[in-house]
Amino acid sequence: MRLQPGTLAMTCLLATMTSLGPLSTDIYVASLPHIGVALGASTAAAQMTITCFLVGFAIGQIVYGPLSDTYGRRPALLAGYALYIAASLTCLFANSIETLIVGRVFQALGGAGPIILARAIVRDLYEGRRAARQFGLMAMIAGLMPVLAPISGGFLQDWYGWRAGFAVMATLGIVFGSLVFLLLPETNQRVGETPFSLAGVRESYGIVLRNKAYRAYLGIQACSYNGIFGFIAASSYILQRVYGLSASRFGLTFAMCSCSFVVGSFVGSRMVGRRGLDGMIGLGVACQFAAGVAQVAALALAPENYLSVVVPYMLFFVGVGLLLPQTQAAALTPFPERAGAASSMIGFVQMASGAFVGTILGAALGGTAWPLAILTLLAGGLGFVVFHLSAAARRDFAPVTRSFPRR
Repeated sequence: MRLQPGTLAMTCLLATMTSLGPLSTDIYVASLPHIGVALGASTAAAQMTITCFLVGFAIGQIVYGPLSDTYGRRPALLAGYALYIAASLTCLFANSIETLIVGRVFQALGGAGPIILARAIVRDLYEGRRAARQFGLMAMIAGLMPVLAPISGGFLQDWYGWRAGFAVMATLGIVFGSLVFLLLPETNQRVGETPFSLAGVRESYGIVLRNKAYRAYLGIQACSYNGIFGFIAASSYILQRVYGLSASRFGLTFAMCSCSFVVGSFVGSRMVGRRGLDGMIGLGVACQFAAGVAQVAALALAPENYLSVVVPYMLFFVGVGLLLPQTQAAALTPFPERAGAASSMIGFVQMASGAFVGTILGAALGGTAWPLAILTLLAGGLGFVVFHLSAAARRDFAPVTRSFPRR
């Protein structure tokens, strides 16, 4: 039996698809300092397991959208899950840092499909405010994964070691892929209308990128993701090595930030009907900018306290929850026939910029949290600037982004 659009079961299934990316980073981030020791690798080499994952995720996202626009969402999804499962098993049994890095790249190539295609499926079924609310509900449900994953990862590291996280990833990949195979209907009603070709892919990407408002929402999302991936890449090293937290305590601390994202997503889904998409995005970028300023100030006043890092990042994650579903809905609304390509470009820019930031941050890490604080300020400030400078371009989206009266 296939699920019907608009049902809670369909929303939950789509949420499991978007949770695969956070699962693949958050459940093992507490193990990063220990992986280097176990495999005889440097801190920089261990950090490459995140950076290369993001590179693979970026490349994968470019591919899945156009393929699913031509051949359908289900075949592309099932291929992605199969690759993800095989690569997770490779990581599980890796005996060198080089094998682990290669496994992470292919894990990312497989895991890119579900998160990209979940967005495309939402655009197949909904648009405008309805799509934003759907993204918000999915974010709240999927937000359980970033809350549970670092906590579980911390305890798995303390009890069983770093390989246990990859065993969980492989198992959940099998479970999620089976659910898609059994329950998800094909939502692309234009399957086969346009033959797949590289020229067609270039044309699709060219069309979406020529839209000024799309580029604005793309930039705002990239800034948010740079802040998120900066925290993912640096927090385990800073909180465990600089501030001395255990793996399990780090997992609990990381989960506090993930809870903040869920709170922001919940508030955004409730308020978007009154304030509109752009109203919620404006509130989100303000929270992120304030978080960057607060983190710099807190580290200057209390550099010895790890809460100077964590509490401002909780505010940053609230901002991400407020704006992420709204920017996704606004960016995809004008492209019903190219939802896959539009979603792929969003994912590519997010992951490519995140990989770049992760590489720079990994090289800058030392005995303080200042490199992360500077990144937080830059990401929050740049997102704030992009939002306000792009007001004229975003007026093209007025029918779906402005506020709505109460009913």
